[in-house]
Amino acid sequence: MADELTPETPEEEQPKKKHKQRKNGLYPGVSEELAASMRTGWADTELRGLEPIAQAAHTAARRSALSRRFPGERLVVPAGRLKTRSNDTEYPFRASTEYAYLTGDQTENGVLVMEPAGETGHQATVYLLPRSDRENGEFWLSGSGELWVGRRHSLTEAEQLLGIPAKDVRKLAEELAESEGPVRAVRGHDSVIETALTDKVTKEHDDELRVYLSEARAVKDAFEIGELQKAVDSTVRGFEDVVKVLDKAEATSERYIEGTFFLRARVEGNDVGYGSICAAGPHACTLHWVRNDGDVRSGDLLLLDAGVETHSLYTADVTRTLPINGTYTDIQRKIYDAVYASQEAGIAAVKPGAKFRDFHDASQHVLAEKLVEWGLLEGPVERVLELGLQRRWSLHGTGHMLGMDVHDCAAARTEAYVDGTLEPGMCLTVEPGLYFQADDLTVPEEYRGIGVRIEDDILVTEDGNRNLSAGLPRTSDEVEAWMARLKG
Repeated sequence: MADELTPETPEEEQPKKKHKQRKNGLYPGVSEELAASMRTGWADTELRGLEPIAQAAHTAARRSALSRRFPGERLVVPAGRLKTRSNDTEYPFRASTEYAYLTGDQTENGVLVMEPAGETGHQATVYLLPRSDRENGEFWLSGSGELWVGRRHSLTEAEQLLGIPAKDVRKLAEELAESEGPVRAVRGHDSVIETALTDKVTKEHDDELRVYLSEARAVKDAFEIGELQKAVDSTVRGFEDVVKVLDKAEATSERYIEGTFFLRARVEGNDVGYGSICAAGPHACTLHWVRNDGDVRSGDLLLLDAGVETHSLYTADVTRTLPINGTYTDIQRKIYDAVYASQEAGIAAVKPGAKFRDFHDASQHVLAEKLVEWGLLEGPVERVLELGLQRRWSLHGTGHMLGMDVHDCAAARTEAYVDGTLEPGMCLTVEPGLYFQADDLTVPEEYRGIGVRIEDDILVTEDGNRNLSAGLPRTSDEVEAWMARLKG
């Protein structure tokens, strides 16, 4: 990795000069000849006649709804800044969900400002870093210059793409600090903007803004549904990729599986939507196993929970539990089929007008029935459910909203989410599971170390639901036949 050119490099550490350099006040430590060379000789690269991004009309509608909700108030929504990974390296940037949802932009340091505009509602402006200045040396001397990090869109280009007036973000903090009137801001993404607004915002009002933006994402528009389907379709191909290399994973570790799926996510999308869970053998009993450093053994199960995130930041979230050698043992099939029956009951409960909790209750009822039938719990089933006894082996909820975040709408009010009612356009996961820990002495030995989860992404439709991830088989027989075809 190249190191930045630092003008402060001591003279004795610089290469010996064969020619006398003229002093340069603008670029300390850089010859006037080099500075002059870097200022000139660059072609005009401005992009003209750009078409708006695909979601521009949808982001405009979202901003209009936001304007109606908070009339007369300045609204500030930052994209966020780069975060240090170690020393002078940063994590790949991912714009805040709220900012990307309202603008379609994904660049670091961006800020959307909605200025009150009387009867017209608000005037939206997106504040961005402009192109690097070739004249003052920013282009090549600054670590954030375009020679180092790549070309940015000009403000004019950004306006064409986003359909929003664009301005230079570098003076925004100062302008916000001097502004007057009521302000709300989305917190947790940009400390510079938050500092500028310290005396102007309250946590209570800011929380109301974040809650609104979370609840607004519950019902997806046509663009969002298309992006979720795209994410799921790529995820299906990623699962197929994994099945084809299970023999190589057996020779290495769960990381081979993780890397295989990640390749698909990076080729067809932006990234994975969350850390992939590639849990083989007893690791499948750890609900969020993301270390992915364990052995992959024939005869064990692989619980693969992974999702591709599209370039527009919508993510899939799918789980399949696969026999590594292609065939379930009798006990594995027994547990798998029970989870499948539970999921079938849950999916059937997803429909407009149903309570959000209904699919969870339906799934849990089936799991409780199976556990009583197997003699692991004493019935009746109603007693088991009332006391929550099934949760020893099925601790998590049966699903969650899905969208730009894998656990979307997380800041929504309880009454609008888990105590709410399903509507067409909502997208959620249905993901029951049974997990028998390797050291659980309350179950027969044959159960121990087996974990099974089946998860699909379900869209609520006008007349019921649609399984976006139906491209992946779900029954045990279908899974075995699918794996046999892929391994060919």
